Amino acid sequence: MVQHAGLFPGFRTVDLEAGGVRVHAVTGGNGPPLLLLHGYPQTLSIWHKVAPRLAARHTVVCADLRGYGDSGKPPTDARHEPYSKRAMAADLVGAMRELGHERFHLAGHDRGGRVAHRLAMDHPQAVSRLAVLDISPTLAMYEKTDMAFAAAYWHWFFLIQPAPVPERMIGADPAFYLRHKMGGRSVAGDPFAPEAWAEYVRCFTPEAIHASCEDYRAAATIDLEHDRADREAGRGIACPVLALWGAAGVVEKCFRPLEDWGRVAADVRGRALPAGHYLPEEVPDLVAAEFESFFGD
Repeated sequence: MVQHAGLFPGFRTVDLEAGGVRVHAVTGGNGPPLLLLHGYPQTLSIWHKVAPRLAARHTVVCADLRGYGDSGKPPTDARHEPYSKRAMAADLVGAMRELGHERFHLAGHDRGGRVAHRLAMDHPQAVSRLAVLDISPTLAMYEKTDMAFAAAYWHWFFLIQPAPVPERMIGADPAFYLRHKMGGRSVAGDPFAPEAWAEYVRCFTPEAIHASCEDYRAAATIDLEHDRADREAGRGIACPVLALWGAAGVVEKCFRPLEDWGRVAADVRGRALPAGHYLPEEVPDLVAAEFESFFGD
């Protein structure tokens, strides 16, 4: 099993069982609990520049999502339900309870933000405040898709193709795909620490490639069903929401994050940061400062 000591000094590694699925995480610090969720195609290691600072005032938990990193990768089904954001969110509520945290602050980047959105919807009693990084809600992004967005986020439409087409194509050279997928989406240079990059490569196994495709297939099908049901019922996010995004990123160019989040939550604030997509690794001090202000003590 991977050791996180180099990336998360003073944190301990835990493997938790939630609903029959293993949730791999690191935790450290003292104070109100704060759960941090990563995006595609990364792991909990994306938070290594932010989590140690936040641990001064919070009990920080960084978890690998179902299907990613060292968390479990259960079989899927025809509806992609095991990789719905509803299922992924339930894993994390169970894992936090295993750690003794019934109610917590929550932040998610990219796919982790989509899981966090669903978690706040399905388990409002568990989430005190929510931060989402470099996304608008999934339903809004699909409904507003145009040529500019489709060209920039081509992987959304590639990964949802029926198995095993994307799995076999990515699996032919996973390291090349990772570098192509993650390169060029930052403002300047390469923001990825060698130790973190090694984790992304290590964890991008055939099982993770398939599971992550299922994550995207779920987002284009069953997740939209859940989101539309919320909209039709007039349900929204009950807690305050902080939206942060990259000023040089696709979300800034193609969407209006504050307006988009304002349609699903009553209390929304936020701003663009001088970065591309990978905010926790590009501008970690700014992200940490925004979190400290929003989540408080």
